[in-house]
Amino acid sequence: MLSVERYEKIVYYLEKNKIVKVSELSKLLEVTEKTIRGDLEILEQRGLLNRIHGGAMLAEDEDRMLPIQERQSGHSEIKMAIAKQALMLIKPNDTILMDGGSTTLALAELLGNDPVTVITNDVKIAYSLLEKEKVQLMVLGGTKIGQSASLMGAQASSLLQRIRVNRLFFGTTGVSLEQGLTVLNTIHADWKKQIIDNANQVTLLADSTKFGKSALIQFASLEEINEIVTDDKLEQHFEKELVARGIRVYLASSNERG
Repeated sequence: MLSVERYEKIVYYLEKNKIVKVSELSKLLEVTEKTIRGDLEILEQRGLLNRIHGGAMLAEDEDRMLPIQERQSGHSEIKMAIAKQALMLIKPNDTILMDGGSTTLALAELLGNDPVTVITNDVKIAYSLLEKEKVQLMVLGGTKIGQSASLMGAQASSLLQRIRVNRLFFGTTGVSLEQGLTVLNTIHADWKKQIIDNANQVTLLADSTKFGKSALIQFASLEEINEIVTDDKLEQHFEKELVARGIRVYLASSNERG
């Protein structure tokens, strides 16, 4: 088993059980306890967990990457501010591909004043658009993956091969100047690689807490993004470096202050 596969399984186990023991993981993954300790050390460095005596537990800081439901529910005011800023980028009659996530869902809820076509694999986004007469909706079919509301699989991938959109709105788990854009598992990484290739304009929606973080698997370099919509808490050195790389950066103002 490759190390990244072990990392994924450890993260998944931790999401479900909140705490893991080295001995349990050693038996489950059929590797030595020394190997597991090394894995936990690397995952701790990524901010995914905290090591404890004999095992590990979920990271306790407010910006931890796990679990996904808690990660998506936080910073609601900032996410709405980002969605409002992103809405200004949409032109009437645009065809938009919307990846799953809480910020893209907030954006979907703001649509409806102008005619647009929205393509999505997220059932929550699709549901939010059902009653909007000016929105032409296309839902990519597939299988629900984990705790997310996104549908993925061969059917969705096949449809994507025949689609070209004006703009993609998508999210990520981590944004790093060195590692680029990263997520926690290969399924989501492969999906995001594919949708990036389908858009004329690639727009990342990510609050400032995502920056300087690196999850397990890189799915894109920063150079593959055309623009980023984030909040005005983004550290200045990130903004300067992104602009220097030719990426347009939009800073949304919010009342949520630290």
